[in-house]
Amino acid sequence: MSLPRNVEDSYGTEVIRKLIHLFSLLIPVVYYFISKTTALEILVPLTLLFGLTDIARLFIPAFGRFYNALFGFLLRSHEQNGRGRRLNGATYVLLAATLAVLFFPKVIALTAIAILIVSDTSAALVGRRFGRHRFMSKSLEGASAFLLSGLVVVAFAPKVEYSAAEYLIGAIGVTLGAVVESSAIGLDDNLSIPLSVGGIMWILYLVFLPAVNLFKLDGMV
Repeated sequence: MSLPRNVEDSYGTEVIRKLIHLFSLLIPVVYYFISKTTALEILVPLTLLFGLTDIARLFIPAFGRFYNALFGFLLRSHEQNGRGRRLNGATYVLLAATLAVLFFPKVIALTAIAILIVSDTSAALVGRRFGRHRFMSKSLEGASAFLLSGLVVVAFAPKVEYSAAEYLIGAIGVTLGAVVESSAIGLDDNLSIPLSVGGIMWILYLVFLPAVNLFKLDGMV
């Protein structure tokens, strides 16, 4: 995901972390078959549960010690208790999924969430192992992995009409996502990636395919 640096944990730990991250693919898969209302009824409580637990570990020392004893090996250094008081990646993934489902049409939310999960995982594993050339604040190898895996996601993600323009819109979204993932904008990339990808896709749909009913999938159930 980034150029070689002082390693804060082993590559094996990163693999475990990203395998758990890939488990989040259940979110877009399940969402495809259920309504927005049902999805939010599941996501909102989960997000609150993870978020409140995350906040508790940061501000209640005894709970923080218990939490770190169980899950500390999965946390990055900036997620540990300390002055930064950063929420962990799982909380941000759930928050991002909730916001994407709430604000984006289903066809866009599905793509944006899947790109986050698949492409961020690819960028992290390839960048950590093979990253040698700097690209913005990360590595060119990681960014390339993000882009290529994202294009695969776009190829298989649901579309409204399956026109060439829709695939191009998805490809542009992935490209922006790779840039956002490689930048240092100060916002956790589990949040910035799906929101930027979803936002640019929606804008492009409105500009180039204004007649397409973006909410067609929303009404499928």
